[in-house]
Amino acid sequence: MSATMRAAVCVRAGGPEVLELRELPVPAVRDGWSLVRVAGAGLNRSELRTRQGHSPTVKFPRVLGIECVGVVAASTNPAVPEGTTVAAVMGEMGRAYDGGYAEYALLPNATLMPVATTLPWDVLAALPETYLTALGALDALGIERGGRLLIRGGTSSVGMAAAAIAAGYGVETAVTTRQASKADALTADHVVVDDGGSLREIWQDGPEYVLDLIGARTAVDSLRLVRRGGTVCVAGSLSGWLIQDFEPIAMIPSGTRLTAFHSETMKGRSDVLQRIVSEVESGVYRPNVDRVFDLDDIVAAHRYMEDDQATGKLVVTLRQE
Repeated sequence: MSATMRAAVCVRAGGPEVLELRELPVPAVRDGWSLVRVAGAGLNRSELRTRQGHSPTVKFPRVLGIECVGVVAASTNPAVPEGTTVAAVMGEMGRAYDGGYAEYALLPNATLMPVATTLPWDVLAALPETYLTALGALDALGIERGGRLLIRGGTSSVGMAAAAIAAGYGVETAVTTRQASKADALTADHVVVDDGGSLREIWQDGPEYVLDLIGARTAVDSLRLVRRGGTVCVAGSLSGWLIQDFEPIAMIPSGTRLTAFHSETMKGRSDVLQRIVSEVESGVYRPNVDRVFDLDDIVAAHRYMEDDQATGKLVVTLRQE
């Protein structure tokens, strides 16, 4: 193993150009943490917002990346020995400590999820955060067969994954996109271009469930849109994290439920991830990878993400020796 590694370091808050490729020492293993040789990392909007300076607890310089997949290079956990294929998500990865935008990542053992798979690295890297979030959000909504689900932010990787999973549940789905050019890439019972008009045209009395991946800008409107007594789950931050002047009593209709899902609750759930991987391998789920970048192209990858060009998941891969 080399003593140094390539890493994309966010040197300060700012635009994509603040991500700099640097040679760093390979982290030293310590009790409770294992070293992973990273093969791929999914890109996420939360990393973009952290890079922009919207995460006040994050100190720069920092190697971003809230998820990664790879192979254990040095282990302190006998249950996950060297050579094991693993994925890792959250647990303050890429925030309190360096994350997946590097050739090696030193990660808490509690975050490691061993998986058995024949999937190529770019496909495997597209799954952990996206599908764990989609599954968890649908569970938080309490989806039942025969119900109606509206997914706002349908061209996001989580939105596309949620639509595919919900279809398997026997749920009637509608997805929204702000860009008409992306509509043909979406698979659902109803695809709607959200141009600011009413979404009631899909179902006049509203859906039983709304999965809101846009977040701050649309959450209050989603509460008005859902059928009385239905449930809105906010599980994304495409428009930011804070709802200004939110008044719960005035803005949540009586009997309607507002909940949220955070993928931190899926940290370490290798059983769930293994089930997802198996469904992808059998063709039940399609991972919807929009584009794969090399670590050398991390600035272009963030610019592509920031310009909302993606329909589905963006992935960064790292060369394996």
